[in-house]
Amino acid sequence: MVTPVLQLQEMPAELQALLESEYAFLVLLGIFVLEGAMLMYVMPSELIVPGAIVLIGDTSSFLSPQNFAIISVAVVGATIGQYALFKVARRGGREYLLEKRWFRISEEKLDRFDGWFDRWGPIVVLLSNTMLFTRGMLTVPAGFSELSDRKFVAYSALGTLSFEVILAGLFVFLGRLL
Repeated sequence: MVTPVLQLQEMPAELQALLESEYAFLVLLGIFVLEGAMLMYVMPSELIVPGAIVLIGDTSSFLSPQNFAIISVAVVGATIGQYALFKVARRGGREYLLEKRWFRISEEKLDRFDGWFDRWGPIVVLLSNTMLFTRGMLTVPAGFSELSDRKFVAYSALGTLSFEVILAGLFVFLGRLL
């Protein structure tokens, strides 16, 4: 087995134990729902798929069935979470979200993301979900817009799929090099 690049001591012990249990994929789904809804503050979202690959996947083969399952669960969970946040933004509105303690985006950052959405349109949901540090950030402006639920889900899922495939591929590839 290849020595993983990921330092698992950064993952909370309770979370690591759950991911090593028979409920691993169910737990992973829940983690990704929280991550998609921007409520996962325990660890950086960029560590979740690599951590899952180390614990329940296959570090020697990117195309393994376990890694395919991990990426699939990640896409489904994150899309569910982002869709929930999209609906909260649509129903609650900007001021509602900015008042909530669990919503950790400042008004200035939200203004910037609103500007991106206004300038580039709905496709920016897909693009932002593919990039580090902006994952999910365009969910809220999309919720404020007239974007249909169906298009939002498609853009969210495609962007998340792209991000997770790139992340998992790089992780397995870099693990082979080290």
